[in-house]
Amino acid sequence: MTFDEVLTQVLELLQREKRVSYRALKLRFDINDDYIEGIKDELIYAKKLAVDEENRVLVWTGNVEGTIETPAPPPQSIPSPPTQDTPSVQPASLVVPSRILDAERRQLTVMFIDLVESTKLASQLDPEDLREVVRAYQKTCTEVIERYDGYVAQLLGDGLLVYFGYPVAHEDDAQRSVRTGLGILAAMGDLNTHLQREKGIQLGVRLGIHTGLVVVGAMGGAGRQEQLALGEVPNIASRIEGLAAPNTVAISEVTSRLVQGYFACEALGEQTLRGVAEPVQVYQVLQESGARGRLDVAQTRGLTPLVGRESEVALLLERWEQVKSGQGQVVLLSGDAGIGKSRLVQLLKEHVANEPHTRWECRSSPYFENTALFPLTDLFQRLLQFHAEGTLDTKVEKLASALSQYRLPLEETMPLLAPLLSLPLPEHRYPLLNLSPQRQRQKTLETIVAILQEHAEQHPVLFIVEDLHWTDPSTLELLNLVIEQIPRAALFALFTCRPHFQPAWHHRSYLTEMTLNRLSHTQVEQIIHRIIDGKTFPAAVLQQIITKTDGVPLFVEEITKSLLESGQLKAVDGHYELTGSLRALMIPATLQDALMARLDRLVTAKAVAQYAAVIGRQFAYDLLSTVSQLDESTLQRELGRLVEAEIVY
Repeated sequence: MTFDEVLTQVLELLQREKRVSYRALKLRFDINDDYIEGIKDELIYAKKLAVDEENRVLVWTGNVEGTIETPAPPPQSIPSPPTQDTPSVQPASLVVPSRILDAERRQLTVMFIDLVESTKLASQLDPEDLREVVRAYQKTCTEVIERYDGYVAQLLGDGLLVYFGYPVAHEDDAQRSVRTGLGILAAMGDLNTHLQREKGIQLGVRLGIHTGLVVVGAMGGAGRQEQLALGEVPNIASRIEGLAAPNTVAISEVTSRLVQGYFACEALGEQTLRGVAEPVQVYQVLQESGARGRLDVAQTRGLTPLVGRESEVALLLERWEQVKSGQGQVVLLSGDAGIGKSRLVQLLKEHVANEPHTRWECRSSPYFENTALFPLTDLFQRLLQFHAEGTLDTKVEKLASALSQYRLPLEETMPLLAPLLSLPLPEHRYPLLNLSPQRQRQKTLETIVAILQEHAEQHPVLFIVEDLHWTDPSTLELLNLVIEQIPRAALFALFTCRPHFQPAWHHRSYLTEMTLNRLSHTQVEQIIHRIIDGKTFPAAVLQQIITKTDGVPLFVEEITKSLLESGQLKAVDGHYELTGSLRALMIPATLQDALMARLDRLVTAKAVAQYAAVIGRQFAYDLLSTVSQLDESTLQRELGRLVEAEIVY
């Protein structure tokens, strides 16, 4: 998108949400710092429509003195935004219908955080000291919440109401909420060390989490408005928080299913919650399981046999044979979430498992996309078997022992790689290198490449980096260096990414870009039959699954399993029968966040998608134009974005 297009969409977003962090803008629009500075200049200084808050958040102020308020268009029309040649953005040209922005129905994960025995704490402290303590506690919680893109909806005295999945959805919002909860407990330990020393007190917290459908939007009058979620979800989350033991995270069964496999949990049994008709199964989160992706979790339950990827598998195996003969290869697997990229990677790993080779396997993370070289740092910590309880001296010795096997001077490689692992080195053994920060960074990248090349001299190397769309710039620079060395090494670099990732490298004879297409109807049927152990579904049910899943393997699996668990079908001999009338298939909770995240990334085009969805899976252009009341150019532009994103065909 051009800068003007981004500016237009940011202004619409800011009008709707009132507050947007700069980090969220970067993630949502895939823009850099230059764009952010330009947006700030336009909205804060030129147009005076927003203010900056602590250099982290853009806050909507609307028209202020010095700007001209022009009459708004009728409330049910969206005027065409400025073209690329328009020199300025007029606020009135971006008014969006209130019925679009007023509220929306969406899946939300809600967290309640509360101090333990806050009344007793208030009696122990002077009011000024109490205020200082509560502010420190709120700041500690908020920093962790923002790290995982949570939204603090309300500060309720000594409590916090937090949303994950609004205003921007992520495909892993339930996971983000639980990671936030565990992160807050860890951060409270550091805060308590300080409070014990300064004021002689310790704070305890309880956290409760629940996931479900809500209606969320602005509540209140002109003097004060808040973005609040209505429905039973916040109420249940609040009740679950009240059941949690001090310094623990308690979650509902719904949230537990969404994070299953990623965290170890202990069942607390069915609990009767005040104001809730049915008992709720509650769990206490103990710790992370170590699973690094959806495939790790799925393997514990057994993988559905691979269907319809014969040509892709053949190509990967052919490239591996070339690598074994000394011809290095790069393969970039591209495709939407759930299309099967990681499954192909897993198949190649299984194929080479019994052959002599070295495997470096990395995965980028949406939580660390601004952390330099995170995929490699995570890899080295796993290879060196670093444990949280290990001492610094033990870790330094492990690193030195590992690096001593390479033809590299230890006195240079240790000061280069130790900082990546947050290891302070004894200066009497490893003097600091007299290098500029830029030169030290370059030398670090070159050292990692040199180590990889040494491995390739001994055995073929399989170097895997998944999810390049979340990869930090330093790691991408490292990958460029690796790719340059590929022709001279027995090295297979296998990368995966989402379609919006645009690689910086140019075409090379040893680089293959492979886009995974959606499965055919016949292939979808094969997956369904394997999930249901060869039984058959009623034809109407089978057709609904085929139609609704669009050939995405993950969607096929989740919707089929959801249907089996719904009780609408009964196994009879070698087939399933409907127990009642066939209702439209509901989107499982496991897919809600992923689909909403995809819609949220469309920003202005999202409203058009919502109108179209109300009409039906197929819709006529004339009807969409009538109900949306958009002008021709706006509707054409937004439909173009939906087609480009493959939301609409």
